[in-house]
Amino acid sequence: MGEFVKLEITDGIGTIRLDRPPMNPLSTQVQEELREAAHSAASSDVVKAVVVYGGEKVFAAGADITEFTTQSYPDMVLRAGELSSAFDSVARIPKPVVAAITGYALGGGCELALACDWRVVADNAKLGQPEIKLGLIPGAGGTQRLARLVGPAKAKDLVFSGRMVDAEEALRIGLADRVVPAADVYATAIELVKPFVTGPTLALRAAKQAIDGGLNTDLASGLALESQLFAALFATDDRTEGTSAFVAKRKPTFTGR
Repeated sequence: MGEFVKLEITDGIGTIRLDRPPMNPLSTQVQEELREAAHSAASSDVVKAVVVYGGEKVFAAGADITEFTTQSYPDMVLRAGELSSAFDSVARIPKPVVAAITGYALGGGCELALACDWRVVADNAKLGQPEIKLGLIPGAGGTQRLARLVGPAKAKDLVFSGRMVDAEEALRIGLADRVVPAADVYATAIELVKPFVTGPTLALRAAKQAIDGGLNTDLASGLALESQLFAALFATDDRTEGTSAFVAKRKPTFTGR
């Protein structure tokens, strides 16, 4: 476990917990610890689903801006790809992943939330990409994942203005999937992914790969990817169990194989 990012596993659910109070700034060290935690969650046979959580008060209020004041263009040419790939490591976890958002999810914090499959948001939370106010743009997926999620026009509104949105607007535009009282955010996130703990692991992995991979290509290529993944699942024990259970009118018992 890292100094500021920890992977905690309970009942098949891994919680990637940010713990750098008071605002969980995403420094270079935090980014690399996040990468390590994501890789651990992805490779663990015990972890079937993941919650990304910043604690009861804040998700993550953005990058550690103090680092930016000392970095030059040559420095960032070397670092920018690593910054993006650290967040991408969360997006590439081949399991259901939900962000549990309290307080602020701004800049890199919002980008981290965008790297998850869903976002459970506290009713008093604020989300946004304020980089433009620093003379910058989002650099860890914000211009790409946000546009894919809410559409290019709304993404340009948020990125160009740098304004924050509240939970109600986030839900309306598709940036949030569920809005609940702040005290219920983590528990709601757990409940969202709990059904996947006993689900068909390989089919869930294939479903995520098909959807995410298809979004990054044309329809014909996406359909070809889907067909390949669909056919491959006929080699799994879970497909045999699922289809047999259906015919026998019983509940399937999946083993993740």
